[in-house]
Amino acid sequence: KYQKDCMQRYGDIYTFKIIGVPPFVVIGSPVAIKEILSKSADNYDIGRGCSVGKPLVGDNSLFVYDGKRHQRERQLLMPPFHGKSIQSYAKSICDITAQLTSHWQENKRIVLRRTMQNISLEVIIQIVFGLKEGERYKQIKPLLIQMSDTIDVPLNSSFLFLNFLRKDWGFKTPWVQMKNSREKIFDLLQEEIDERRSQSDIIGNDILSLMMSATDEAGQKLTDIELKDELMTLLFAGHETTASMMSWAIYEIIKHPHALQKLREELDNKAKNLSPLEIAKLPYLNAVFKEALRMYPVLDLNLPRITKKPMKIMGYEFEAETWLTISTYLVHHREDLYPVPYIFKPDRFLERTFSRYEYLPFGGGTRRCLGYALAELEMKLVLAHIISKYELSLVNQQQIQAQRRGLSISPANGIPLVVKERQVALKS
Repeated sequence: KYQKDCMQRYGDIYTFKIIGVPPFVVIGSPVAIKEILSKSADNYDIGRGCSVGKPLVGDNSLFVYDGKRHQRERQLLMPPFHGKSIQSYAKSICDITAQLTSHWQENKRIVLRRTMQNISLEVIIQIVFGLKEGERYKQIKPLLIQMSDTIDVPLNSSFLFLNFLRKDWGFKTPWVQMKNSREKIFDLLQEEIDERRSQSDIIGNDILSLMMSATDEAGQKLTDIELKDELMTLLFAGHETTASMMSWAIYEIIKHPHALQKLREELDNKAKNLSPLEIAKLPYLNAVFKEALRMYPVLDLNLPRITKKPMKIMGYEFEAETWLTISTYLVHHREDLYPVPYIFKPDRFLERTFSRYEYLPFGGGTRRCLGYALAELEMKLVLAHIISKYELSLVNQQQIQAQRRGLSISPANGIPLVVKERQVALKS
C-alpha cells in the first residue's frame, strides 16, 4: 500500500528514504525499466546492492558477484536449470506433491503455507541437493527447516538489514541460531561432495551433481565453498519464495469459483493423458500461474542496481552511487497495463502478451532468477495436482494480509483451509 500511495503522489519514479539504508530510487515505469535493463550491466554495481543476502548465501554466491565473475558463475550454473535437465525433474515434483498431500485427512484443517513449505523444501533437498534417503538426508532436513524458521518471523530477520545484529552476544540470537545451522548444513554438504567425488558411480542428474561436473572456458570447476554457497543461494531463492507463491495462487483460485471451475475443466478434460511437462503447458493453468505471480511477485522490490557513473533515465539525471530499485509490484499493478489490477483475472494473460518490462515476476536482465524455469514447473504441477484432487475451502473468509518474511512476501496467517478429496482426480 505504501508503494501505491507514493506512486499516486509522486509518479512512476520517486526517492525512498529509510533510516540506516542509503536513499534509493523506486522505479515503477516500464519505459524506465527498459532503459535500465538495456544498459550494460557494467554500468551498475549490482553485487553490492545484493549484499543484504550475504548472511544467508555467503561470499561465494552468484547473488553477490559482478562483472566477469558473475558471468562465469551464471554460465556454469545455467545448464541444470534448462533443457533436458528441467524435464527430468517434472516427475519428481509430481511424486513429492502426491506423497506430502496424501496425508491430508478428510474434513481436517491444514495451514496451506506450511504444506507448500514442506513441498518446496523436499523439492530442493531431492532435486537440488540430490538427497532422497539415508542418514545425511535425515540430518539435513530438520537443519534446513530450523534455518528457514529462524528468519521466518519478521523481527528475527532484522539481522539481514542491520550489521550490528550479526554478532555473537553470548546467547542464542536469531543470527547465532541461523549461523550454527548453516555451519552444520555445510559440514553435511561437504560430506556429500566428498563422497560423490570419491565414488563417481553415485553422480546423478540432480543439480548438485551437474554443478560438480560443470567446467568453465578454462576447464575449471566450482570449488567446494562455491558449490556450498550456491546451494544455499538456491535454497533461499527457491524455498520461501516458491512456497509463498504457490500459497497465494491456491488462495486466489479458491476465492474465485469461475476461475476454479474453468481450471478444473481444463485439467479434467485434457490432463489425464498428458505428461507432467505437457500439463505445465496447458493454457489456462499457465494463465492462472501468471496472474498469481502478477499480483504477488517473488520480490515486490528488486534488489538495487547502484550506478557507477552519472546516468539519465527517462529524462531524469542520476548521480553515481544512486541506488535504482525496480518495483515489480508497481509495474504489475498499473491500471494502464492491467485494468482492475487488484482483481484476480487469469484471462488477461490469454488476451494479451506482456513485454519483459511490463511483466517481470522473476526480475530482469542479467539478474533474472536463474531457477525460474524450475520454479514455474514446480508451481504449475503442484497447483494442478491439488486443484484436481482436492476440494479446499477457506476457514476464514476475511481478506488475507501480506506479511514480509525474510526477503519475500507471504500470507500473514498461513491460509487455514479445510480439505476434502474430489471424486475426479488427476492421474500423475
